[in-house]
Amino acid sequence: MNVQERVDKVWRDCKRVLKVSRKPDGEEYIEFAKITSIGVLVIGVIGFVIVLICQLIGL
Repeated sequence: MNVQERVDKVWRDCKRVLKVSRKPDGEEYIEFAKITSIGVLVIGVIGFVIVLICQLIGL
């Protein structure tokens, strides 16, 4: 498979994904935003705990 064939395949795959995809409705968007917010919050808390522990043990 040469470079041109690979580029063509990627282009076809991208077009297919764009044809199948759709805009989420309001309920889906709110649910996605809640899940994303919870993930960011959890990662932030984990980072805060790690920094706090490092400061307590003197690293």
